[in-house]
This record gives sequence, C-alpha cells and structure tokens, in this order.
Amino acid sequence: MLNKRQLGQYYEELACRSLCSKGLTLIAKNSQSRLGEIDLIMQDQSCLVFVEVRYRKNDLFGNAVSTITKAKQNKIIRAAYDWMSLQHINSESYEFRFDIFAFTGRETQWIKNAFSI
Repeated sequence: MLNKRQLGQYYEELACRSLCSKGLTLIAKNSQSRLGEIDLIMQDQSCLVFVEVRYRKNDLFGNAVSTITKAKQNKIIRAAYDWMSLQHINSESYEFRFDIFAFTGRETQWIKNAFSI
C-alpha cells in the first residue's frame, strides 16, 4: 500500500510519461519554492508549461479537476513566477501556460491552458 506521498509521485510519473509521449519535454519535477510547489515543469515547443497533477480514487465527492480551487491556482501562479524569476526567465517575453493532468479512477484528463492569470 502506497502512502500519500508515494501515490502522488506515482501519478506525477504517469502524467510525465504521458506528456512526454505527446511531445513535451521535462524540465523539472516537484519544483519547490518559498511560494509553493509545481508538480511538473515542461516545455511544449516554445511554451513553458506548469503542470498540476491531481488524483482522486473516484468521483463520489467530485473529480480530480474539481479539487483545484482558485486559491490553489493562485498559489501555482505565484510559484511559477517565483521559479521563472530564479531561472532568470522574463515572464513578459516568454510564452507560458498552466495545465492540469488529472486522474479520477481510471479516467485521465489533460487540460491545456486550464487557468490563467
């Protein structure tokens, strides 16, 4: 039986493999900053992609996507800006987006540009 952290890592790895098979390139996993964590940072051609990976065993209390509240979105956005700043990436001149890769039971869902600033 996997603990919560191991389960998260397992689904992040599944999401990463799936996205790589669709042509994205992994830049970083579990990027920690003082403002939060970003599960996956990937590149899709010239676009930097910040991916939030979510898992729900079933949809009895809502699917995995529904767990990403506005507050969580804002935390991811702040963490992404912090990461770009640390990498000396000018957010004004670089294309980037926020995606969600969600697992609800056996269903997977990749939502490109799921939320914005």
